[in-house]
Amino acid sequence: MTKLVTIYGGAGFVGRYIARRMAKEGWRVRVAVRRPNESLHVKPYGAVGQVEPVFCNIRDDESVRAAMIGADAVVNCVGVLTERGKNSFSAVQSEGAARIARIAEAQGIARLVHLSALGADANSASEYSRTKAEGEAKVLEAFPNAMILRPSVIFGQEDEFFNRFGKMAEKNVILPLVGGNTKFQPVYVDDVAQAAVSGILGHAEPGIYELGGPDVDTLKGLMADMLEAIHRNRLILNLPFWVGNLMATGFSVAQFLTAGLFHNGILTRDQVKNLKVDNVVSEGAKSFADLGIKPTALQAVLPDYMWVYRPSGQYDAIRESAKNLRKI
Repeated sequence: MTKLVTIYGGAGFVGRYIARRMAKEGWRVRVAVRRPNESLHVKPYGAVGQVEPVFCNIRDDESVRAAMIGADAVVNCVGVLTERGKNSFSAVQSEGAARIARIAEAQGIARLVHLSALGADANSASEYSRTKAEGEAKVLEAFPNAMILRPSVIFGQEDEFFNRFGKMAEKNVILPLVGGNTKFQPVYVDDVAQAAVSGILGHAEPGIYELGGPDVDTLKGLMADMLEAIHRNRLILNLPFWVGNLMATGFSVAQFLTAGLFHNGILTRDQVKNLKVDNVVSEGAKSFADLGIKPTALQAVLPDYMWVYRPSGQYDAIRESAKNLRKI
């Protein structure tokens, strides 16, 4: 274990999968996070002392530099879906990404992998997408040989996409959607981690890679697949964007009136803007094929972790089998 990789945000959804894979590769893994005491779940990914969470504030130069000392490679997985306090889109996804790349170049780090998002666009109406594009540009300016990954919506056991809608379907008979006709290309989290590992190990060329799974479907179609996986019948209600904007405004007003005690993690106006644009891999873009990775299909994984939202949980399969026995 002579090699060391620092993973900023390495205890998060995608970062933990990268950390696990790098530990299996025999590397020491330094997981840079805001709350190391809440990130102890990464330690069992390797041998004793192989994977260690350390404190880091991505908004501070010295903090970022300290977490990078002695590293052979760096991965940036830090991002925010909604702004909260000082963690604005600009501070995290633009300035934070630039800071990591600038310090990595100054310290002579061999390889840098930056996790962005499909749909990153400097001209987007969405601030989330604009700052993702700004972050990419600043990373490449400071570290031209960086590998940038742009995944579509990511699914997996700890995701905030299918799990969120699964909880909604568990408690409500109607599943309201904004942008139900918008297309997505869901990508499995461990496939994204495998792509990142290819960059860390130097098995992939630098550049921008757009990552999407083998299936393209609308948001409404994905929700139908989710409902089938959790064995529930729900009415999928596709709301127009103007209704989505009204809802998002209401949630934001509630956040303002409660001085942040209620955080709008449900729907924001910025997310509504994002939902107007298809989230699929561009024609001619570098992708999994260029990395020699065969992406995992949604149906191969979704039922394995969405069963918790079934009417009888893990016993739903037993109940279905009992019905079949009675028929026989």
